[in-house]
Amino acid sequence: MESKNNEPAPNTMRVVIAGHGTFAVGIISAVDQIAGKGDLFVAVSSIGLRGVDIDAVLLQTLDENNSNILFTDLPAGSCTMSARRLQRSRPGLVLVTGVNLGTVLEFAFRSADVSDVEAAKMAVEKGRATMAVFS
Repeated sequence: MESKNNEPAPNTMRVVIAGHGTFAVGIISAVDQIAGKGDLFVAVSSIGLRGVDIDAVLLQTLDENNSNILFTDLPAGSCTMSARRLQRSRPGLVLVTGVNLGTVLEFAFRSADVSDVEAAKMAVEKGRATMAVFS
């Protein structure tokens, strides 16, 4: 497990970003460089972990960061599968999968009066809109 070492204020929620390799660390680093908001997120990597291990790491990381929001890299990836299992016992867990930098940046700038679910939906739409093909 890899996690960002910034310490949030007590009871501050940090969004968990989980994925393969150093995906989460990299995307948090980019958010921090662009917007200075990397401390809103905490990274989890699935390197060397099996499904049950990922379940345990995600649960612990969500609890330690007062979080009910989880971003993952791939819709059918191991972190997403673990998150879906966790949603059975945590129905309030918001899962956003297939995230990209645009998604995470949009979420970082969310309005305080917007619910977690609405902010996640808006972030997904922004993330989709950032994708383009040029040829």
